[in-house]
Amino acid sequence: MEEIVGTSNKILEVDLSTGSFVVNQISEKDRIDYLGGKGLGLKLLYDRLKVGIDPLSEENMIAFMPGVLMGTGAPCSGRFEAITKSPLTGIMVTASCGGPFGMALKTSGWDGLIIKGKAKKPCYLYVDSKGAQIRDAKKLWGKDTQETQKLLEKEGAGAVVIGPAGENLVRFANLCSGHRFLGRGGMGAVFGSKNLKAVVAKGGEFKIVPVNKKKFENARKKLNAYINRNSITAGSYRNYGTSTNVNLSNAAWILPVRNFTGGSHGEAHKISGELMAEKFNTKYHTCKPCSILCGHKGQFAGKERTVPEYETIGLMGSNLEIFDPIVIAEWNEICTRMGMDTISTGGTLAWAMEATEKGLFKSNLKFGSPENIAQTLKDIAYARGIGKELMMGSRWLSKKYGGEDFAMHVKGLEMAAYDPRGCVGHGLSYAVANRGACHLSTSLFTLESYFGMASPYAKRGKATMVKFFENVYAAMNSLHICHFTAFAVFLEPPLVKFTPVPLLKLMVQNLTPIALSVMDISLWPKLWSGVTGKKLGMLGFKKAGERIHVLERYMNTREGISKKDDTLPVRLLTEPRKCDHRGKVVPLEWMLKRYYKVRKFDQNGIPTDRLLKRLGIEKK
Repeated sequence: MEEIVGTSNKILEVDLSTGSFVVNQISEKDRIDYLGGKGLGLKLLYDRLKVGIDPLSEENMIAFMPGVLMGTGAPCSGRFEAITKSPLTGIMVTASCGGPFGMALKTSGWDGLIIKGKAKKPCYLYVDSKGAQIRDAKKLWGKDTQETQKLLEKEGAGAVVIGPAGENLVRFANLCSGHRFLGRGGMGAVFGSKNLKAVVAKGGEFKIVPVNKKKFENARKKLNAYINRNSITAGSYRNYGTSTNVNLSNAAWILPVRNFTGGSHGEAHKISGELMAEKFNTKYHTCKPCSILCGHKGQFAGKERTVPEYETIGLMGSNLEIFDPIVIAEWNEICTRMGMDTISTGGTLAWAMEATEKGLFKSNLKFGSPENIAQTLKDIAYARGIGKELMMGSRWLSKKYGGEDFAMHVKGLEMAAYDPRGCVGHGLSYAVANRGACHLSTSLFTLESYFGMASPYAKRGKATMVKFFENVYAAMNSLHICHFTAFAVFLEPPLVKFTPVPLLKLMVQNLTPIALSVMDISLWPKLWSGVTGKKLGMLGFKKAGERIHVLERYMNTREGISKKDDTLPVRLLTEPRKCDHRGKVVPLEWMLKRYYKVRKFDQNGIPTDRLLKRLGIEKK
């Protein structure tokens, strides 16, 4: 087997309209400035996409970027990123996945894949070290995600596929690789609009070898040691999966209940990871390679099914006032096979239930009742009956029928399962997140509501915190490495680990810039440097993250995004949670002004020319 030392720096660009492909080189400047993964994918599309295109037209493109750590054996590095213009939101969307396609693409010799155009008939793409072939997908069209992958498994080491939802252009259809998903923003519909059922990569043609093996190995061992002693990565997530967040969120009053009217519920423990581990004999069902092992599966009423992730449980469980883990696991499997994002699906169903109660919309969906939901999910995927409209998402529905005040989305993307009235900094993060109401742009709820390192209701310092974590996570998603390694990287270094929590809280809340500047996140840039052989310290890592985040913001502002869009659903700004006697809402405007100031955006939320120049972003 041949070796790739460091990176191949080769991007395969396929035009489905012509059936041709070209090979492009990644410049050394772009590699250093944008790292890989999310950052490099955004830069490649920035150089290619026209402003104002229809996301479902053949002019749209989708990029797949495995990142520099893929194939090296770095902890939790089996992840790849996809980047496109979203048919749900109309702006840029990025998503991360831990399925086998990323490794197959990387070990076929490619550091990235860009797909554009539209095939004349249903097809799939076969990729190996020689390039790409467009093949007939007649036998695959109409199959669900698992059937499709089964039919393709002899052709390559990993595939990324759509189900019926993608074929029918459901605006929140997703992409599936193995049992993992590129879950947000309608990437599956982008595939469907191109008559593209799947991409399968041969894989196994190259071995990835770090340039500086000693530096890489030292960082790898240290990160694994951190992961294996952290209470989240080696404890609750390893034992119970992300659904352990149910009890944590319920205790902190940030669990979505009845379309975000409440923040806690007495029956929430019934859908917790702890209870499911005990009741359903769960075992590991993870990405590869993985040191955290957060994925689980179990026996649900005699059927082996994936244990739903926290976001699925929050949006399709408590937010619908459903507390039966067996039916939630069944709905999760339907979404898995159909290829639909469970967050947007759950958020849209909740809007429909409340709109039905208020007489704005006709449906047979009711809070607290599992009746009709399974059938409705299939109707959405096949765009039939009531599903023809539900498939458009809550923003579209609320603009047509009313109920915009309780359509729980930001910029068209349905909110993830953390109620920001109990973690106001996270509320700011939702409002300004580039892809919409994204819980992964900062995950500030962990500091505010889980760990007690920042006051959940204090406004001061939150703008600085949001900027810091946006930058760091943008860089982390460009390595690419699992988001959950952040628990180990942030919490295990001695300065944080051995400082009493009350003192940490005092520093983070009152000396925010200083407290954040001394956090040791050096392991991430050390891994990148070890693989590439190029110098990258913490300051360079954070600046790259800033450049990546600001580029994405600038791409969105060119599509019309501004201050008017950096907001939250009216419910969160005016209605307290039913469980909160103090009547707290999100004080967004105060924090937003300070966020623009620390970001160096103008008062309308647009990156200034001076900022773009400092970061080396050329205006187009």
